[in-house]
Amino acid sequence: MIRAGTGSLGGRLLVLTISFVLTASILIFFPSAANFRNNWLGERANAAHLAAIAAELAGNNLSEEAVRELLDGADAIAVARITGGATELVLGADTGDAPLREEDQTRRRPLREMAAVIATFTGPEDRLIVLTAIPPTRPDERILVILPEAPLREALIGFSARLFWFALFASLVTGALIYLALLVLFVGPMRRLSLSMTRFQENPSDARRVLSPGTRHDEIGEAERALAAMQADILAAIRQRERLASLGLAVARINHDLRNVFASAQLVSDRLATSEDERTAAMGQRLVRAIGRGIRLCSDVLEYGRSGETRPDLQAVTLAPLVDEIAGELLGTETRIEFDNTIAPDIAVMADRDSLHRLFGNLVRNAATAMKDRQVARLTVSAETRGDEVHITFADTGPGIPQAVQARLFEPFSSGGGEGSTGLGLSIARELAGLMEGRITLQSTGPDGTVFEVVLKRAD
Repeated sequence: MIRAGTGSLGGRLLVLTISFVLTASILIFFPSAANFRNNWLGERANAAHLAAIAAELAGNNLSEEAVRELLDGADAIAVARITGGATELVLGADTGDAPLREEDQTRRRPLREMAAVIATFTGPEDRLIVLTAIPPTRPDERILVILPEAPLREALIGFSARLFWFALFASLVTGALIYLALLVLFVGPMRRLSLSMTRFQENPSDARRVLSPGTRHDEIGEAERALAAMQADILAAIRQRERLASLGLAVARINHDLRNVFASAQLVSDRLATSEDERTAAMGQRLVRAIGRGIRLCSDVLEYGRSGETRPDLQAVTLAPLVDEIAGELLGTETRIEFDNTIAPDIAVMADRDSLHRLFGNLVRNAATAMKDRQVARLTVSAETRGDEVHITFADTGPGIPQAVQARLFEPFSSGGGEGSTGLGLSIARELAGLMEGRITLQSTGPDGTVFEVVLKRAD
């Protein structure tokens, strides 16, 4: 059960509902009090009119006691008639020097009547009201009644108290009903959604914690179904990640064993490649290349598995010597490839040297593979400083990347079409660039070659 305190949604709704009803009661208090005041004065005017008729019928035979009884019955001190502009005292007593307040009920003024309510509460205790009204049986005349204001004040206080308690009761009942309705229709289901998210967060791999949506067709029902679908997707992703983690561990072990097998086979293939028999030597050369592709496949898979383990330590790295070092290692035996390093010797970036070596190595290796059958094989590496970034480009003269491959070029195991390619080089390069707060993009590709751009932060 949701507590009804102001800290909960239901409690806030209850407090707001009661506050709104009380506010509405305050707004209608003054019009209601003004109407009550007018009715009270109207009743006194009618009673005074009846007393005046009785006095007229009795003529001069009324005793002082009878006059006092008639005036007490109307709560009046004096009663007079206004006929043809002349005022005639019908019943009267001495008013003394008490303060007077005039009230004219022949003309209704709502704002003035509401202001008169305040004046009744704040006026002096002994003030008298001089009331002018229209007699119900003699519309051509006016009746003038002088009466004390104290009874009116007491009546208004009683009316205000009754109205306050009624408004408080109505606000409590209305607030409780609205609160219960909102609790059943909105707060309860929202609480259910919140608890489901909390329980699922504690153990997202537990299928029993996935929300079972109800049959509602409103916005809350849509939220329940969306939450249930999201939780199911997260559960499926977690299970897939667990399976991939187990698979990755198995692949790493298999790769380790395969590399040992390939190493032994490479020793045999090297001897066959140096055989004096031309046919045996040719077969040995093919075997060497096949084993080399197998070793590279194992190395790339292991490298891809390691690429997300640690965050690189970013330091200032001068680009030109590093690029020459990588080209010497990877293109040293490729005499057919013309390598051109145009990077200025003073350009440096913030990077991890080993990670940057792996990133650039993948690009150089891919370019060399792409240009293996080209008559003109040239790899040009250049760099340009733009603000606080350094843009490094690797431009080759290969045949370009097929259109079908470009959309998924940086995805794992997406091959650019080269023979023996694992499709992991560019995926590893993108991840390494991201870890070094940089990026890698395919700038252009076509029959005349391909250009990749690596953007890294400039070292100060």
